[in-house]
Amino acid sequence: MVSPPELTMGRLLSSWQPDLPALLLVLLLGALYGWGVLRLRRRGERWPVSRSAAFAVLGLGTLVVATMSALAVYDRVLFWPAAVQNILLDLVAPLGLALGDPLRLAVRALPERAAGRAQRAMTGRLVRLLTFPLVSTALVLATELTVYFTPYFETALRHGWLHQLMYLHLLLAGCLFVVPVLTREETLPAWCTHPVRAALVFLDGIVDAVPGIVVMTHGTLIAGAWYLHHAPPWSRDVQHDQQVGGGAMVGIAELVALPFLLAILVQWARTERATTAALDRRLATELIPAAPTEGQTESPDLVRPWWETENSEIARRIRHQ
Repeated sequence: MVSPPELTMGRLLSSWQPDLPALLLVLLLGALYGWGVLRLRRRGERWPVSRSAAFAVLGLGTLVVATMSALAVYDRVLFWPAAVQNILLDLVAPLGLALGDPLRLAVRALPERAAGRAQRAMTGRLVRLLTFPLVSTALVLATELTVYFTPYFETALRHGWLHQLMYLHLLLAGCLFVVPVLTREETLPAWCTHPVRAALVFLDGIVDAVPGIVVMTHGTLIAGAWYLHHAPPWSRDVQHDQQVGGGAMVGIAELVALPFLLAILVQWARTERATTAALDRRLATELIPAAPTEGQTESPDLVRPWWETENSEIARRIRHQ
């Protein structure tokens, strides 16, 4: 394997190489998403532009950067580009894909029978188990630790097909946690309300930092035989390179936790507004006409507020204020 030229800031931004399997996946996901949006538009339904942008830029764009940018050019000679690659696939790309809400788009765009089958598949027992918040968090952590502290990573560096499989493994593990928490409430337990989800995201941000901390402080080289053999002449300090990679993993994990938490809080606020509006509409339709006063033969147009007619504890408190 020919060593690439010294990595500079210019080469970090300008070095690219094609990755056919990753490119095909990006094109397939983009085509399916675009088909769904077009199908809704033809039926006169709208799909938020912000969701499409998040899916294309943050989701698919991160897949392209992780698999075809300078990170992919240098991941076989330096550890830190490989570490950044993996954390982008495990955390950032799933967040972008989930913000695009592709599963809800699929259910709305597919024909009724196909949409029903897709809905049943997405709420099946196996899916519910894999997307159960604590299970999916454990799977993400186990995936990261397995990659770095078993022969998995070094073997993937030696065999291209396994490297591609590792990419897909990291992406799917991240999606199992992020997508249900952000978009598929049907697969979550009833107790997993927005406050609980916000707490889970905060906990997940802490858990996601663990692999990076372990990598950064680990005394033994990860895939050491490979990187010692392929270290380029311009970067011989493999141990320092590993520490840089671990630090990058921690930094990206913590940065991703903030927009993830903000997305949950925005959803929470929207849900509360929708619930309040629905309650207001219900109260407006359930107002009871006031009984006619003495001397009146017909009931006036006035209505009595609900707290004057209901016998609930809240209504009694309001009446006694």
